[in-house]
Amino acid sequence: MNAAAHQLLRFAALLALCVLALQLVFVARIALTALVDPQSTTFQRSEMWRLVRDKRPLLWAQRWVPLAQVSPHLQRAVIASEDAAFTEHLGVDWEAVERAWERNQREEARSSGARAATPAARRGGAGTAPRRPPKLVGGSTITQQLAKNLLLSGERTAARKAQELVLTLALEALLSKQRILEIYLNNVEWGEGLFGAQAAARYYHRVDAARLGPEAAARLAVMLPAPKLFEKAPGSAYVSERAAVIVARMGAVELPR
Repeated sequence: MNAAAHQLLRFAALLALCVLALQLVFVARIALTALVDPQSTTFQRSEMWRLVRDKRPLLWAQRWVPLAQVSPHLQRAVIASEDAAFTEHLGVDWEAVERAWERNQREEARSSGARAATPAARRGGAGTAPRRPPKLVGGSTITQQLAKNLLLSGERTAARKAQELVLTLALEALLSKQRILEIYLNNVEWGEGLFGAQAAARYYHRVDAARLGPEAAARLAVMLPAPKLFEKAPGSAYVSERAAVIVARMGAVELPR
């Protein structure tokens, strides 16, 4: 073996060792959350830094409450909205991933067809407003969302998605479904600088998280995919209509035990 090949082999071995060490650190941190309530997440810290960097007011609201002090209505609403198979899968809902992929393919095809049918677009001429890119949807479960927000950055790369999968499986292996839901509900974003069910319940409905009724809980669940958008109009017609759909689904939701 020549010197170059030997150096390459040593580098590959060192890289593999670093990756393994990183995984062990992540797993240790996840195991710790089985006993200790996480005080912040990677996403929350990045949001705090963004506000400081942009010299915006650092308004922050979050208070941890046990899952028993979060209304069952909110628990059911969030599961119905974000991850209907939460109690059944092992971290990844492959059927939801497949459905999301198919929807994205249809949206991309529809967008491409619309661009091709526009005369100005074919000529490359001006005078036509640029079309928005197709809205892509994901099939992330509650556990996947927690893995991403708890420990990872917001970048969208193949390597980060692979790491998210590893952490998702670790969360499912080391924590109960109840604990995963508890950590998620206490740390998920409900607006700029607004995190967790208790803070959201107080801010939007002036009650504690334990006292949320079905409709109020459903309205909060609607906001989760885009909280910074929906906080500007929490009483919009879309929120009301979507909340009614979630309320209708909540009765069939099984809570983790």
